[in-house]
Amino acid sequence: MFEGKAEMSRYVAYFRVSTEKQGKSGLGLAAQHSLVERFLSEGDKVVAEYVEVQSGKNDERVELWKAINHAKKHDAKLLIAKLDRFSRKVSFIASIMEQGIGLVVAEMPHATDFQLHIFAALAQEERRLISERTRSALAEAKKRGVMLGKNGKVLAEQNRTAANERAEILRPIIMPMVEQGLSLSEMARRLNDMGILTATGSRFYPEQVRLICNRLSSK
Repeated sequence: MFEGKAEMSRYVAYFRVSTEKQGKSGLGLAAQHSLVERFLSEGDKVVAEYVEVQSGKNDERVELWKAINHAKKHDAKLLIAKLDRFSRKVSFIASIMEQGIGLVVAEMPHATDFQLHIFAALAQEERRLISERTRSALAEAKKRGVMLGKNGKVLAEQNRTAANERAEILRPIIMPMVEQGLSLSEMARRLNDMGILTATGSRFYPEQVRLICNRLSSK
């Protein structure tokens, strides 16, 4: 239960899963519902819920616009579980904020609109850098005559495996903090205070903690 909000609020909850299979099985939805339930305070009211089955790369969101219109009609805020389940584009998130309704992220309850823009920008830039590194690796492989299709799959799998293994190493440290309901910023601060470094040897920031949490919660 989230504490410290000044007054009770009304929300329209919006959830997104990437595939029809996830929607039918509940994969992804359960974690999002859990985040939302932990965020809500006694007396808060979710007046409606909308579930979208759509890739994060696609901005055609029929259910989202239904949720936005519902929020406007009932003087409610749009509540989402996680920013990355909402959209992968800063421009898209900005356009939703311009609709005149409050956007609340259960995972980051204290985040202002400005901070949400920053988190989205960091995530978008990280994806761009990953894509850029992958293209560079494939270009180098092509010069050496390596079969690109096979090499690309192997490279992607190696990166994914390494990231998953790193996340698992941190599970005993990260998950207790998640269960305590700590913010991403506080979790990053504690990791840094412990002297733990990222895979690249740098300090932790909230966005990096979020990515690790996502890997752990998807298992």
